[in-house]
Amino acid sequence: MLVDVANMYHSAKNLYSRKVNFKEILKTAVFGRKLIRAMAYVVKTESGEETNFLEALSQQGFEVKEKDLQIFAGGAKKADWDVGITVDAIKMAGNMDVIILVTGDGDYVPLVKYLQNTTGCLVEVIAFQKTASAKLVEEADDFINLSENTKKYLIK
Repeated sequence: MLVDVANMYHSAKNLYSRKVNFKEILKTAVFGRKLIRAMAYVVKTESGEETNFLEALSQQGFEVKEKDLQIFAGGAKKADWDVGITVDAIKMAGNMDVIILVTGDGDYVPLVKYLQNTTGCLVEVIAFQKTASAKLVEEADDFINLSENTKKYLIK
């Protein structure tokens, strides 16, 4: 399971003004299967205010991968894990039956197609339908819409 934390955080914040319950997403994703790895990809801010959140993710069973927020000369900020998640998915695919992507980002469509056609892996996507790429949802072998149970998947 590969979690694009920033994508999920911003989706929940923009749609519901709430935070994501990653522990419940992990339970739903695994449901009766053997979990091999759950990786959460996060961006560290300059202030370090996310420290407690990162510890909580780790305690819930996630392997946390951190990256520093990039701030460019003009003030623009960049903080995505698309390439890192893609590389990890491809590296792990040979040893997995299923790869679960927790993101709605349409940039992952080529990855989904590659995993399905080259490795034979099933690819499941978990995201909020309203902020998920329609093409990503269409290409996935299975899709779980977190918006169908906001009480379970969101924290006030």
